[in-house]
Amino acid sequence: MIAVAPRDLALLIGITLIWGINLITNKIGVEEFPPILFTALRFIFLAIPLTGFLRIHRGQMGALSVAALLTGALQFALLLAGLAQVASVSSVAIAGQLGVPFTTLLSIALLGEEVRWRRWTGVLLSFGGIVVMGFDPNIGRDWFGLGLVVASAFVGSLGVIAVKKLYGFRAFEIQAWFGWISGPVLLAVSLASEHPTWDTLRQASTHAWSALAFTAFGASMFAHTGYFHLVRRYPVTSVAPVTTLSPVFSVLISVLWLGEKLTPRLVLGGICTLIGVLIITLRERRIIDTGS
Repeated sequence: MIAVAPRDLALLIGITLIWGINLITNKIGVEEFPPILFTALRFIFLAIPLTGFLRIHRGQMGALSVAALLTGALQFALLLAGLAQVASVSSVAIAGQLGVPFTTLLSIALLGEEVRWRRWTGVLLSFGGIVVMGFDPNIGRDWFGLGLVVASAFVGSLGVIAVKKLYGFRAFEIQAWFGWISGPVLLAVSLASEHPTWDTLRQASTHAWSALAFTAFGASMFAHTGYFHLVRRYPVTSVAPVTTLSPVFSVLISVLWLGEKLTPRLVLGGICTLIGVLIITLRERRIIDTGS
């Protein structure tokens, strides 16, 4: 394992903090905007200032489109739709971490990767934690919305496989393409299903517009680009474990800012899921570092 320099470690922790805050701001946004419209505007706002970075990569545009629709449009539409229906932001933050065990399972099914008992333990703990949270009456009634969040994590894992096929793209270029591919598609879906009007935009509060600006420029343009920079500088296995702080930040902020109450089942389920995610992440780091 390559040690991350203190300055870069501080940047990485700052990035995870932004991601943690972003879930809270998304919740504020979807309380006033229809969720698919909010997601579409996020991508369009992100794409416009990055238009100059667009380049055609022959032979890769098909894979790019698939990656953008999975990791961009579909993943975030499902996440925001689920978030709009779930009262507990903390449960969404934890359920969103299922992307890690989903990626492990997909690596078995699609790539033929062999997984030993430690990572299987992590997978079982991750999903077991979600089941434990489901027995909490305050969360159990929001199972449909939480199911959308889990579906978002699964779609995002499929998108990761598509992203791995891309090469030669700069960070801002990927962001620009994802925005211009996902934004118009989501806007069309919103117009057809949510039927927003100009009044939807005019009546949105400053808080809702600020939430939209934060998710587009803070979480996407700054945090995701910063993470991509760190991944290019260090092995993914050196930086990925730190990202498990993101749901911890979301839970803490939702308690302090939104006044959410942590029930015993939510705490127990969250601990199980995050321990499972950490086991998988650390085990994958060791496999890559040692080659076994």
